[in-house]
Amino acid sequence: MPGGAIVSMGGVDAARMEAPVTFKTYLMCAFAAFGGIFFGYDSGYIGGVLGMDYFIETFEGLDKATTAAADFVIPSWKKSLIVSILSAGTFFGALLAGDLADWFGRRTTIIAGCGVFLIGVALQTASSAVGLLVAGRLIAGFGVGFVSAVIILYMSEIAPRKVRGAIVSGYQFCITIGLMLATCVDYATEHRADSGSYRIPVALQMLWALILGVGLFFLPESPRYFVRKGKKEEARQALARVRGQPADSEFINLELTEIEANHLYELQATPQEGYFGSWFNCFRGSIWEPNSNLRRTILGTSLQMMQQWTGVNFVFYFGTTFFTQLHTIQNPFLLSIITTIVNVLSTPISFYAIEKVGRRPLLLWGALGMVICQFIVAILGVTDYDDNKAVAAMIAFICIYIFFFASTWGPGAWVVIGEIFPLPIRSRGVALSTASNWLWNCIIAVITPYMVDTDEGNLGPKVFFIWGALCTCAFIYTYFLIPETKGLTLEQVDKMMEETTPRTSAGWKPHSTFAGEMGLSVDKAGLAPAVSHQEV
Repeated sequence: MPGGAIVSMGGVDAARMEAPVTFKTYLMCAFAAFGGIFFGYDSGYIGGVLGMDYFIETFEGLDKATTAAADFVIPSWKKSLIVSILSAGTFFGALLAGDLADWFGRRTTIIAGCGVFLIGVALQTASSAVGLLVAGRLIAGFGVGFVSAVIILYMSEIAPRKVRGAIVSGYQFCITIGLMLATCVDYATEHRADSGSYRIPVALQMLWALILGVGLFFLPESPRYFVRKGKKEEARQALARVRGQPADSEFINLELTEIEANHLYELQATPQEGYFGSWFNCFRGSIWEPNSNLRRTILGTSLQMMQQWTGVNFVFYFGTTFFTQLHTIQNPFLLSIITTIVNVLSTPISFYAIEKVGRRPLLLWGALGMVICQFIVAILGVTDYDDNKAVAAMIAFICIYIFFFASTWGPGAWVVIGEIFPLPIRSRGVALSTASNWLWNCIIAVITPYMVDTDEGNLGPKVFFIWGALCTCAFIYTYFLIPETKGLTLEQVDKMMEETTPRTSAGWKPHSTFAGEMGLSVDKAGLAPAVSHQEV
């Protein structure tokens, strides 16, 4: 604030700005996290399906009785295409979602994503050849892109700051549940000698879309979306619903005033130049400015890139076929279930840790833990990994590695991208960050079979040298670039990023409000000229 202004909003300081969190409020905010089931289930089921005998016989025209075991597989190029095409569709869907969320609303865009996803799943279920399966996964990818980009935006905008990290972490928790459900369904149907072996896992995805789409009809739109559209009364009613308070309560008046004041402040600082100009605003400023839009956009997109560089989707996409290469493994499907159970049980730790410890320390310790585990697996991989003890040790450290990811980087990356963007570019910033996640997800899905499969690079467990090196980059990246956003409203995050560096951000405390800067204060009727504004 100019001159070091100290602002009082109607005698109530910023620390008291939010209403108490009720159980109903928590449930309303947490329900949206159900969208993570889309991502998790779709990521989990495809790896098992690609290893099913009936699927290989149908899509490759092979007979297991007359085909050598080494040849009874989906070729690497086809496996790469089938797995990665969904991520390609999701990349473009996430980019489109940013505009749709600003034009039609966050909730409406998520519901539309559910509809698109249902069409894609229907095509996949009907497929008996690669062409229709790939087309269905591409269309479903657009739907997943809508949901995955906007669900983080929606949850971040409606969640109370005290539990925002835990609620957004719930998205990652739902991803892990989706992965586990997919692996369990694959395990239950793998021995079927009919098309139900792969069609049941594929078709079950429709249930998740229906639950989320129907449920969102009963939830309010984001109040920050209404503020952005200039609909103050609708914003007031939506905020009252998600806070469980009367629309004219002091808490609602204070929070709504600060949201609008921040929006007005950002509009003054960010030129509005039409459609392409609004996208250009995401890249405005210098990378050296701590609060520039360019720096935030690079931070969000690179953070999601780093999350994919941890290599965890290698285990969930290709775990079944990878474990098959470890010749002492009798049932790779069962082992895939174990890894997904570890994933599910580890994620809830983040609900507490992300609010108690903070975002930055959690990402630092998570990266360090993954580095250690991955290099141990890789070192064991250069030994004779046909040995039972070596394989058992590798599996144990893979599970520990998943524990570190699930309790830190899995939820942490989603939480941070939902917090660092100002309202005028928030939907596009989150969309770009999510698109980055899916772009790198797609790249990893494309190249991994060529690195690992026996008919290509044949790295096997030695691929963990690559993941370990990339996690080392993630540790260094976090130390220098990730700020601490724990305990701040989205508007306070803006101020913190103006005034600190990532390494000093944890010590920052709110000392002013955007309402004071914009000359606004609160009464029961809404916004009025400031009556308590002291310049120091």
